[in-house]
Amino acid sequence: MTFIRLFQSVLDSALRPTFFIVGLSLFSSSVFSQDLAALDGFISDASNGETLIAANVFLEGTTRGGTSNLSGYYAVSGIEPGTYLVRFSYIGYDTITREITFESGESARIDIELTPTQELLNALEIAADRITEEETRAIGVGQISVSTIQQLPQVFEPDVFRSLQLLPGVAQSSDASSGLYIRGGDPGQTLVLLDRTKIYNPSHVFGFFSTFNTDAIKDVRLYKGGFPARYGGVLGSVLDLQNKDGNRRETHGKVSIGLLSSRAFAEGPYSRGSWMVALRRSTLEPLLAALEEEDAVPRAFYFYDFNGKINFDASPNDKLSISAFAGSDYLRAAFIDGIEIKLRYSNRTVTGSWVHLWSNQFFTNATITSTWYESIPQATISGTNFRQINRVVETSVRADFEYYPSPSHEIVGGFWTGIFNAPLTNFFDDREVFFTRNRVEHAAIYIQDTYRPTTDWSIIGGLRATYYGYGNHLTLAPRLSIEHQLSPNLRLQASGGRYFQFLSLISNEVFSGFDFWLTSGDGVDPAFGDQLIIGVKSDLFSDITLDTEVYYRTMRQLFILDPFGTDRAGREYSDLFVFGKGSATGMEIQLSRQRGRINGFIAYTLAYTDRFFSRLNQDAFGEPRSFIPRNDRLHDLNIVGRWRISPRWELAAVFTYATGQAYTQPEASYTIYNLELVNGEDENNLLVSPGLNQSRLPAYHRLDVGATWSGSLRKFADYQLQMQVINAYARRNTWFILNEFEDDGTVTQSDIPQIPVPLPNISFTLIF
Repeated sequence: MTFIRLFQSVLDSALRPTFFIVGLSLFSSSVFSQDLAALDGFISDASNGETLIAANVFLEGTTRGGTSNLSGYYAVSGIEPGTYLVRFSYIGYDTITREITFESGESARIDIELTPTQELLNALEIAADRITEEETRAIGVGQISVSTIQQLPQVFEPDVFRSLQLLPGVAQSSDASSGLYIRGGDPGQTLVLLDRTKIYNPSHVFGFFSTFNTDAIKDVRLYKGGFPARYGGVLGSVLDLQNKDGNRRETHGKVSIGLLSSRAFAEGPYSRGSWMVALRRSTLEPLLAALEEEDAVPRAFYFYDFNGKINFDASPNDKLSISAFAGSDYLRAAFIDGIEIKLRYSNRTVTGSWVHLWSNQFFTNATITSTWYESIPQATISGTNFRQINRVVETSVRADFEYYPSPSHEIVGGFWTGIFNAPLTNFFDDREVFFTRNRVEHAAIYIQDTYRPTTDWSIIGGLRATYYGYGNHLTLAPRLSIEHQLSPNLRLQASGGRYFQFLSLISNEVFSGFDFWLTSGDGVDPAFGDQLIIGVKSDLFSDITLDTEVYYRTMRQLFILDPFGTDRAGREYSDLFVFGKGSATGMEIQLSRQRGRINGFIAYTLAYTDRFFSRLNQDAFGEPRSFIPRNDRLHDLNIVGRWRISPRWELAAVFTYATGQAYTQPEASYTIYNLELVNGEDENNLLVSPGLNQSRLPAYHRLDVGATWSGSLRKFADYQLQMQVINAYARRNTWFILNEFEDDGTVTQSDIPQIPVPLPNISFTLIF
């Protein structure tokens, strides 16, 4: 098989040097470690058995230490024989100190359980997402805690994506979209993973909010740029989420009843592991009925989803898990007379994972994934039906290893291979007008070394090789990042790399349910780009931090569906597209206070992005010119605050300001008569604009407020009552402008608002 032979060729050419280096490291480390000791194990939460990600291990009086990985595993090597105080710590948990004596050549396995610090929990759950400061403030990383996500006032639901939109460098498209527009990229340039499985349309109800139920999520990591070699396939960014494993100590549950949605969650142990299930269903029907006279309000609007996970501890060194996700959406809306839209789409994923500890220096995680997505959007415009059937089916196998040859080196690597299948069919008045079926084998391998020559320096170098079967594309993507601890309160960072993308998301900026994917192929090269990031992270006071990053990124060989192509049937694949490029430049500043009864952050972004497609935008002389996309924001400011007034009362507020979106403003109109022989019409009215996205909508701003009341129903359960108001001062931010011709030939403009009125949200949660 051609795919197998080519993949073997990639392995031979790309991995031989890697295997030689790793083999040399294995030999040298075995010689190096003959007289030295090592320490390893798993770190977990004593209250529920959940593994803790990025917990710290440190040998006092030395420079030796380590951090737990995504499976909660840590390893410290190169320990001189002797007796040490070993400190295990994690933000929001009591620190444990153990006195351990290491003999020459000894390998000690110590599993640790840390207990949540009650004082901190009573004051504020500041670290519920379980990522230490070192991880959250790595270059290009954005983070917001799960507890904050669940407390902030938000449209419809506590939402991962809408919370991430508050971070610097992450812009939103509209109140009706939870899409992530990160550092000048569109949602298609962000890789979204749930338990290592790719999610192709991670949104609910045409993008109002994301697919991810926060009750089920344990860990959220956003790499806004400069992401490591273990990730690939996208130009811009990576969102990596992990489901909860389930409580390994006791059975617990949670039920939330809300005006807009309701949720149920349960977790518990069994003899060899743990389990978790989470259910969610929208309950919007009464509110929609009350608002049926308002513009831009759907007539029918619901969704549901399910998360589940079961873990099996086969041995102290082997952990197996199976997780699944299923969700479905339906929408019916008539925004203006004569236009009705119906959307149905669904996601399904299944993930099987095997974590194995081969030795205190070698750790592997093997995963089999399957993802399925289907959308069937339908529109009726003046009696004419348009329908699309879009499916994505992908099955993949992934394996990653972590190897600790010496105290100054940490080597990670692995491969990812699979089959991608994406049939797409378009219908016009129930007649098939376009069909494509892209079935692609793909494979990637990567290697990365983290080198710490001293405690003040960290250098990470990596290389990723990818083969894409359709078009026989082979790419090499180097990555490099450097960090220097200039002083205890100041870190300097830099990162650069090349990134490739083989898929293009053909996106509708209003309804994500119309989105579909097309691939690179014969005559369509993969898109690629370079990223350069410089960061300065400083501690102004004991609990106030200031993080600044400046970035520049390029986007080349972008390919999108030709908007002027009318008859796509029978055309060469490469003729379906127009090709272009883009760039993005920006500065991000985040001032944060994470501790105390009053906490939050201020996030500001100054950014510019552009695109160039020769056929899409031309000047008055017919020469092609660049344009700014709708997601460009010169200024973007978010202020997020939480105030715990008492053990029972907490207030939260979010204020957002952003430069208005770019849009195409028509400046003239004309009429063409006597077209009976062309399309059966007596006349056509047309609008003319001097350029694409040459104007801007009014500036966007909005205030959301909320309050949470916590209490206990004696020994039965704890409870939370949340009361929120979205768009508190009724700002009518413009969604888009609709231009209509009147009978007398004049043109009227109508502002279609986003959330037009203050939107209340009330939810009641029982925790037992």
